[in-house]
Amino acid sequence: MKKTGCALLFLFLALCASVFFNLVLVALLGAGEAQSMTTSGWRSQMQEITIEDGKHGAGKIAVIPVQGIIHTAEQAEWGTSMVDDIKKALRAAAEDNDVKAVVLAVDSPGGEVTASDIIYNEVLKVRTKKPVVVSMSSLGASGAYYLACGSDWIVANPTTFTGSIGVIIQSLNYEQLFDKVGLDALVFKSGKFKDMLSGSRPITPDEQAYVEGMVQQVYGRFLDIVANARKLPAGELRDGLADGRILTGKDAQEAGLVDQLGYIEDAYFKARELAGAPDAGVFRYEPGINFGRVLRLLGAKSPSKVEVQLGAMPSFRMEPGRIYLLPEFYAW
Repeated sequence: MKKTGCALLFLFLALCASVFFNLVLVALLGAGEAQSMTTSGWRSQMQEITIEDGKHGAGKIAVIPVQGIIHTAEQAEWGTSMVDDIKKALRAAAEDNDVKAVVLAVDSPGGEVTASDIIYNEVLKVRTKKPVVVSMSSLGASGAYYLACGSDWIVANPTTFTGSIGVIIQSLNYEQLFDKVGLDALVFKSGKFKDMLSGSRPITPDEQAYVEGMVQQVYGRFLDIVANARKLPAGELRDGLADGRILTGKDAQEAGLVDQLGYIEDAYFKARELAGAPDAGVFRYEPGINFGRVLRLLGAKSPSKVEVQLGAMPSFRMEPGRIYLLPEFYAW
């Protein structure tokens, strides 16, 4: 009994120590993050990774990655989204006087309309202070091309897949499956459009017209952004390249959608040229450790399920009701 009591006391003390340590850690991180926001702003939330050294005092080229599906969904309850991280990096580069230009390293098929538009707007803000160059790798399509139109210069590899100027929204109709298994959806709604993307019944003509109107409205904004950025007639784009088609970098350059064919090193060179800083070093901007990420790591759990993915389909799944700027082969 004496040994059991000592063991329980030891476990209790260890638990108390662990709780105390975590509370102190959270408090210190929270205070540090609050102080950094008041002292050096967004810069304090970034870490810099050297890509190419430059001459002392010649300034920096900040490289900010835009990779994967562009979306605002949070990675965890206390985490930050991809869009949040890119916004922070862009704002950090904008306020850092040592940064002479920004290179967006894009490898993305696009994503949510609003997420792409948020980044596009941030790119425009940076451009009021310093040049922005986009370098496209394998993919720079749809929503990724949307945000690229906010830059001063677009570099693509000849084999890059880009373009895909179009908008898509989808739902899944499972009415016949319900019939086979004997299920029926019972819906109470306040208006006729409240369940307009329900998969349990066919879409009505009014609903189809309404959804088409929303899609065309967003498409019109996308089209205007491309037309203004690339100095191309909107009508010609609508009747030609802006029909959702994918283009190679070579074809996009010939059509005026891309400024230059090359690699990311060519984007660094162009950024230095536009900034008038030929000897600037090149640094990759990435989010640093913050309060949210530490909480996410402390609360991380092992996965409770295993997913098996067949074929080459992307792991991303479009959510019903959201509007996307994505190529058709990602509409899954």
